[in-house]
Parts: sequence; structure tokens; C-alpha cells
Amino acid sequence: MQPQQWLSNGKIFDYQNHQLFYVDSNPSCRHKPVLLLIHGFPTSSYDWQKVWTQLTEHYRCIAMDMLGFGYSDKPKQHNYSIHQQADLHEALLQHLNINKVHLLAHDYGDSVAQELLARANNGGTTGYISVCLLNGGLFPETHQARLVQKLLLSPIGSLINKLIRYQQFCRSFSAIFGPETKPSDRELRDLWQILQYKNGNRLLYKLITYMYDRRKHRQRWIDALNLYPGPLLLINGSLDPVSGKHMVDRFRQLIDRAADIIELGKIGHYPHWEAPDHVVSAYLNFVEAEKKEHLMLS
Repeated sequence: MQPQQWLSNGKIFDYQNHQLFYVDSNPSCRHKPVLLLIHGFPTSSYDWQKVWTQLTEHYRCIAMDMLGFGYSDKPKQHNYSIHQQADLHEALLQHLNINKVHLLAHDYGDSVAQELLARANNGGTTGYISVCLLNGGLFPETHQARLVQKLLLSPIGSLINKLIRYQQFCRSFSAIFGPETKPSDRELRDLWQILQYKNGNRLLYKLITYMYDRRKHRQRWIDALNLYPGPLLLINGSLDPVSGKHMVDRFRQLIDRAADIIELGKIGHYPHWEAPDHVVSAYLNFVEAEKKEHLMLS
């Protein structure tokens, strides 16, 4: 699916003077469970296009471009935060009259998912039936930021941002994929095109501040995973230099509740892009197994 088709399939949600783009696979469907997909940095909901068709056979899938990303508004004078992105997802679900969903998140979206779970654990109105997390910085101490990320976060971040061109983007982005699953030239052009929409490529230094959020709310977001009562799955590309096998090792140390872990040995930071069939199969098997266990116990 090309970006233009993805854009044409979407809708706009107006919230607090911002226009937020989202795709809803079947708004009129009432019999399918809802799956909320939350994308990563610096990309968009388009990340899910390789798993979208298979997942929509089983779910009503909803994916929003967060503020500052994709086809959503990208205000220049704005302080971006994980908490606000969680607010926006809750507002979208409320707008759609949905109060119970499955969660599938990646990268930056993992932090948003952790915040949503923290709220649910503390009596929030949205229920999360199951949670699946892909590669992401669940723990700030294991998030091995790339040099460009560190520079964007530094006092000269705005200047570094101005130097990022298409070639730099391609080099940095491809480096976090597995050696056998690099994005094609066409895919890189598509992703760069979306990143440039509404000058989003110039806002990376403002969006990167999520790394501060992760440090500040570390314990809250670890507790969110440990206290979440539902089924939890981690699918991880082991060769990811940012949050690969080393993050999984830390997950096993800190998360002392039951969780399924699937490690993809030849895959990097974008499992749903690099190995979409494996991700879909693992995810559907996980949810089906949980259904059967629930029926046996009920």
C-alpha cells in the first residue's frame, strides 16, 4: 500500500485545535474486537501497512498519527510529551465510543502504551484486553540512542535538525534494521515523503524530548507493566542496536509477572516492517491462546 492510498483511507479527528489523522479499518463493524495500533518515532501509522490487511481480517484496527507525526498537525511552537499523546488516544477512543481495546505498540508508541496502562491500572475508563509491545525503550537505561538522537536532544538539536537531509535519514534509518531486511529505496522515499508532510522533518529535535519523559516516569511505566492484569506479549527483533536483545534481558529482570516473549534473531528495530508475517502469526497465536485459557478458566 502506497502512502497516498493510506492517506485516502484515513479520516481527521479535530481535538483542541489540532487535526489528527487516523485510519479506522471498519467503523461500522460491531462484532470484531478493536485493536489500537500505536506507531513509533520518527515515523507514523503508515508503519502498520504491511500487517494491516491480515490484522483487519480479525480486528477493527485503528491507528492514529500522533501530534507532530505523519499526516497529523505538526505545530512548531509546542512542547510534545508522551502524556499528551496518551491523552489524544484516549480522546479518539472516546470520540469513537470505544472503551475496550487490544493494544499493539512500537518504539515511541510503547511509552504511550505504558502510560495508557498506568492510567487504566489506576481506575481509568478504558480497558485493555491484551497488550503486545514491539521493539522500544521500555527502560531508559537500556535504550541505546543513536548518535543523531543524542545530538537532536542536545542544546544544538535545532541546528542538527537543519542538517538532516534525505541521505542522512536513509543512512540512520537503515542502520537499525537487520542486515537482511533493510528497507528498499522506494520504501525509504515513501517514509521520507511522509516525514516531510507539514515540515515534520524539521521538528525532530522537539519530538525527541520523549527521552526525558522516559527517565522521569521510569518507575511509573515499569509498574504499569507489572500491575497490568491482562495478557502481555513482547515481540523483539534481536539485532536492533537501539532496543534489541539487551532490552529483552532487562525486561526479564524487571518484569516479574507472566509475559510471553518472542525473539526474532535476524530482525532489527522494525519487526512489523521487516518480518510482517512472523509478527502477525505470533500475535494471532498469542491472542488465540489467551482466549482458550480464559474459556477453560471461566
